[in-house]
Formats: sequence, structure tokens, C-alpha cells
Amino acid sequence: MKTETMESWLLELTTQGYLHLPAALAQRYFPADLLVALPRAGEIWLAPLRGPAAGGLLLKQRNARGDRSVLIWEVLPPATPPGPRRAVWDDDHGVLRMALSPEPEHTL
Repeated sequence: MKTETMESWLLELTTQGYLHLPAALAQRYFPADLLVALPRAGEIWLAPLRGPAAGGLLLKQRNARGDRSVLIWEVLPPATPPGPRRAVWDDDHGVLRMALSPEPEHTL
């Protein structure tokens, strides 16, 4: 992954399998509030969808700031621990690439 040219974000995966996204990220890359989550080697790729006819997962507003939440537990490998995850926007593939491994505490 060529992270030096990709915008980086910090996301939160909850114990219930919800992924929390900051409002700025959701508005910029997921304007229709719909996405598909695809497991890839050591990552989950989140691809935006253009409209409800495409199906997908719905991003729900969490708070007045506009942060979003989406339930992704079905695509997570068994025993995936909750916690912060580093994610990068990959322009080449048009997806947000989230690491499956939690972000170490000392880098937050």
C-alpha cells in the first residue's frame, strides 16, 4: 500500500461490530451514506455506492457533528478485536482501506 500519497484517517471499531467514521470523511467519500464492505488480505475495503438501488450498507448519523456509523461485523474475521483502526483513501481503487489490526496506543 503506498500510504505516502494517501490521506489517512483514524476510525473506531466497536465491540458490537460498528465502525465509526468522522463526519468529514463520510461527507467527502461517502456522500450517499451507502457503502459496501469487502474483506481483503489484512484489510477491509469500504467502497462508496451512488444510490439506494445499489443496495449496500447504510451509514447512520451518530451525533450532531455528523459523524457516521455502519454495522460491518458480518465481514469481519472471527475474533476481530475492537479498537481504533488506521484507514487510508486509495484513489487508484476508489476505496477506503481499513487495517484489520488495531492501531497501537502509542501512535494515537
